[in-house]
Amino acid sequence: MTEKITNLAGVSAVAVMFMVGFAALQYSSAYSRSIQPSSFRSFSVSGEGKSIGIPDVAEFSFAVVTQGGKDIGALQTDNTEKANAVIAFVKSNGVESKDIKTEAYDLSPRYQYANCGGYNNNSVCPPPEIVGYTVTQAVSIKVRDFTKTGTILSGVIGKGANSVSQLNFKIDDPTEVQNMARAEAVEKAKAKAVSIAKAGGFRIGRLLSIEEGGGYYPAYYERGIGIAADAAGAPKTTIEPGSEDVNVTVTLRYEIR
Repeated sequence: MTEKITNLAGVSAVAVMFMVGFAALQYSSAYSRSIQPSSFRSFSVSGEGKSIGIPDVAEFSFAVVTQGGKDIGALQTDNTEKANAVIAFVKSNGVESKDIKTEAYDLSPRYQYANCGGYNNNSVCPPPEIVGYTVTQAVSIKVRDFTKTGTILSGVIGKGANSVSQLNFKIDDPTEVQNMARAEAVEKAKAKAVSIAKAGGFRIGRLLSIEEGGGYYPAYYERGIGIAADAAGAPKTTIEPGSEDVNVTVTLRYEIR
């Protein structure tokens, strides 16, 4: 009886050892699969997608710069009246308040420096004196009706703006166009992964990571052409936004099985 119990205990111990060893092996295998792809059991493929979008917004900015003496209040009032006149003109041409944004407002002193006779003069040079101030207000504009772009560009100068940036066209919300380009890029990368796996004689495992690159680049229109033509009384320049390419590149990394 004692011998049977001893034999049974031995068999049980062997079974337990086998189960523990098998569990350890399974854990080791799972752990190995989880860490090895990041080092040498993985491969990467890239794909590029392209979609064409039509710009629906024209953007530019203008600034009203006012210089004067030491009466800051008078300078600010003058600058504000000019800026408000320009904004009112822009709104009268169909631009909504949500598309008009004050980007900067700056008040800076202007200095007059004394002539101290050059470097060989040993006299003490007096500090610079504030002789006046400059007020600058910068505003950005989005124009959605391209038929009015030339009129607005030339008109802001006539209403008091003394600096206008170049015009650029953009897609106001490029999400949909980007999604189309992204979907094409992913499909191309997947097809490339299948081709590489077939040529290399291995199976594709889990998708480990996705990285994305690329972007959208707006076109530009030089402001001088439209403003000069309109100011000279010639027919207004026709503004054509054209089309823009949206490119997205994705890199997929897969586990090798």
